[in-house]
Amino acid sequence: MSLVTLEEVLKDAQKRNYAVPGFNFHLYEDLKAIIKGAEEMKSPVIVMAAGNCIRHWGPKLAAEIVKEIANKAQVPVVAHLDHASDMSLIFKAMKAGFTSVMYDGSSLLLEENIANTKIVVKVAKALGISVEAEVGRVGKSEEGEDVGEILTDPKVAFKFVEETGVDALAVAVGTVHGMQKQSANLHMDLCEELSRVVPVPLVLHGSSGVKNNDLTKLSKTNFCKINIGTRLKTVYAERIREILKKDPALKSPLILMKEASSAVTETVKEKISLLGSANKA
Repeated sequence: MSLVTLEEVLKDAQKRNYAVPGFNFHLYEDLKAIIKGAEEMKSPVIVMAAGNCIRHWGPKLAAEIVKEIANKAQVPVVAHLDHASDMSLIFKAMKAGFTSVMYDGSSLLLEENIANTKIVVKVAKALGISVEAEVGRVGKSEEGEDVGEILTDPKVAFKFVEETGVDALAVAVGTVHGMQKQSANLHMDLCEELSRVVPVPLVLHGSSGVKNNDLTKLSKTNFCKINIGTRLKTVYAERIREILKKDPALKSPLILMKEASSAVTETVKEKISLLGSANKA
């Protein structure tokens, strides 16, 4: 199955009340493991390149790797550029073959965020590419830097969507990037109000720190894309430590990565079950 856009998968999720997981990848092996988990669960999936991943691969090679695996996949796959504030990088990613991009202008004044997002949307629409943007600000950046939380104002969120025409909107409701424990205190009243007010699908960032029952609850609202990154990195690293503890003499990186990737696949399947996207492909 070939790549699809974010708009395509989220439209069905919004209609049928489930959420599609967005998983950050860093290596060829964890990317394969993510898509394998989605295939086993018959779930659409969003694979996301951001930060260190893009710096490591570059947008062109990252897109080629995703296309290589997605074209053989049995489920819809979205190639998504996550958390990009550099517009030149976004345009390079579009040219390389990403089917969805996130312009992150959340650190800017609202009017500047709107103006820049409108430019990205105009270019993306001409190319048939989806756009996600952000209003409000999650407490930490993807790289763990403390940037200060700003909860999303529903009225501002509505204004932003109306003026920019984005396909999905990331909002700040109490999550933090990089959380190791599921201890985030979501503002559920704010989540519910945003779901009522904002017409496009909502996106939750920093969901590795969200309790399982809260994830399931959110998946029944207008939160149609749930981003998961830290949890996958954690289980991957933990599995490597376990393997090397049992077999300190192991020298093959291929064996090591293959074994560690199985932990990623199992985690992907768990999250898909929580979000209700199983058997929706």
